Amino acid sequence: MIDDAATLTARDRRDLIARMLEDRDRVSVAELSSRFGVTEVSIRRDLMILEDAGRLRRTHGGAVAASRARGRGAFASRAREQREAKARIGAAAAALIAPGDVVVFDSGSTVAQVAVHVPGPLRRGSAITAVTNSLPVVDEIGSWENPHLVCLGGLYLPDYQALAGPQTVADLRDLSANIVFIGCDGLTAETGLTTPHVLVAEVGAMMAAQAQRVVAVADATKIGRRGFTPIVPLTSVDVLVTSEGADPDQLAAARAAGIEEIVA
Repeated sequence: MIDDAATLTARDRRDLIARMLEDRDRVSVAELSSRFGVTEVSIRRDLMILEDAGRLRRTHGGAVAASRARGRGAFASRAREQREAKARIGAAAAALIAPGDVVVFDSGSTVAQVAVHVPGPLRRGSAITAVTNSLPVVDEIGSWENPHLVCLGGLYLPDYQALAGPQTVADLRDLSANIVFIGCDGLTAETGLTTPHVLVAEVGAMMAAQAQRVVAVADATKIGRRGFTPIVPLTSVDVLVTSEGADPDQLAAARAAGIEEIVA
């Protein structure tokens, strides 16, 4: 523990954490907790505040320097939107995963929360096989003990923190999965799941085609919104996990289409 840790204000402590990351690429929650003599809960709160200020990027168990997060601003901004709702959606969706499943994780901040909330017993060894094109999901699952993780190749899209394009689609063609989690920027009964990017849509469509069960994860602000290009029609979705306040007419249309609805 640093000598004057007891006299530091929370703001002073956060400034020191940010300065530490100017000299090194990564810090851990456990290390910072010991160094400053405060709880890990306090350190996580510090890291959240610093991330919101753009001074670092949080990772599983710690944080990395903001310089490593360049090009990730759009994704980080989306991740901050509806943060609590996305966490609840992630936890509810992750509960659908069973031991032995081959699980495909699409790109997107809500899908990344599914990976974050995978139950502890399923994080060990080869309890599940995870397949993804999402770098935040790779960061999360890569921190597990001896994970069985398949990373898809392709063209890097900085705003999505994901890989897409013909190679990604080709990699998926030879795979089959028990369950896939797909995000979107809009979902309506008429247009189905939509996204702003054509390449992202192509990857999502192939993921859905290769899975036995398709789970759409979308917070309430996405329900009823029409996006630019379709990923899959609503009839291709088996389960919709959303948050409170979603458009009731759209939810009714989803139920009428036979889709299981989970409100987290």
